[in-house]
Amino acid sequence: MKSHKLYTEHSHKVVVIGDRFEHVMALALDKCDTSSGIIRCIVDRTGDVEVAGYIDRSQLFIVNGSLHKYEILQKLHLTHQEEIIERLSKKHLDFVGLEDPDIFYDEQEKLYHLYFTMAFISPDMPSEIHMGHAVGKSLESLKMTMPVLRASSKHLFAAAKEVSIAPLNSKGFRYNLFESGDIRNKLHYSVVRVSRCRDLGERWNFGEVVFHPADYTVSWIGGHASPGPLLPESFIGLGPGLRLGIMNGRELDKVVIMTRKYGKFSVGLFIYNYEKGYIEWISDDYLIRDSEAKTITFASEFVETVAGEGLLYAHVDDSFVRAYTIKARDLVGLLPSKFLNHTT
Repeated sequence: MKSHKLYTEHSHKVVVIGDRFEHVMALALDKCDTSSGIIRCIVDRTGDVEVAGYIDRSQLFIVNGSLHKYEILQKLHLTHQEEIIERLSKKHLDFVGLEDPDIFYDEQEKLYHLYFTMAFISPDMPSEIHMGHAVGKSLESLKMTMPVLRASSKHLFAAAKEVSIAPLNSKGFRYNLFESGDIRNKLHYSVVRVSRCRDLGERWNFGEVVFHPADYTVSWIGGHASPGPLLPESFIGLGPGLRLGIMNGRELDKVVIMTRKYGKFSVGLFIYNYEKGYIEWISDDYLIRDSEAKTITFASEFVETVAGEGLLYAHVDDSFVRAYTIKARDLVGLLPSKFLNHTT
């Protein structure tokens, strides 16, 4: 393990790839039983992840193991998948697969909700990036529904992916966060939007932008922002209606000899007011950059192992998954003092 002041980078790769796949990413775990989960496997890659325009074709697979080592099992089966994909397909768009799973268990309804990106892309026309959804009593019995957030090519960059499910607020609904898109001054940005949600499986709304990189002078997140997991209150408590969260941020894209190159993706922190649905604070600097990353360190999952300590999982260069130990006591010094009266 490589030890840093604010986190410990584990030396080994969490998911055993073997000879089935070259690249895996976006690990999501079942919080009711962390021996199982879902991962995105790249079945075909065209281009370079450092350069705009690369294409990954993906499938979702079940994983099984421990917090430190998972094996890839069978392909995830979703009832009604083919029918839903057919309904969403258009002649000018290329469906490249299911991506970036997020698992949420509704304790009240005793149901699993799986969210994932459904990417229908085009090289010369607006793409449609939907937030897909499936529901069931287990990960092995999920049924796909129509997307909870359905993009439209009529609204440029109204994409939806990478959800963060918020706790219920005092009025009985959730202000969920998700990654979307925008263009300013001919530059493409990834932004964070909010969606007001009463039913985890019904269609949500495209709410307002609650974080736009162009409105801030934070270099590590100057071009693209994507919300990661919200950390449990038992890990670090900030008071009623607030949660510390993980934010994935990318530097502003650069154009080098007519080629748009991506900046580095890093993992940082934010404080979310889930009671009112807005972001209170973003860290001035990133928290984690993997020692082997050429361009991407992107967090997808967090599991608290003991109170105030846990494992954060991230994929490196969209190719393998790493775990990092983080501790609440090490992060407190990064947070604004006004939030620290309630810290645990």
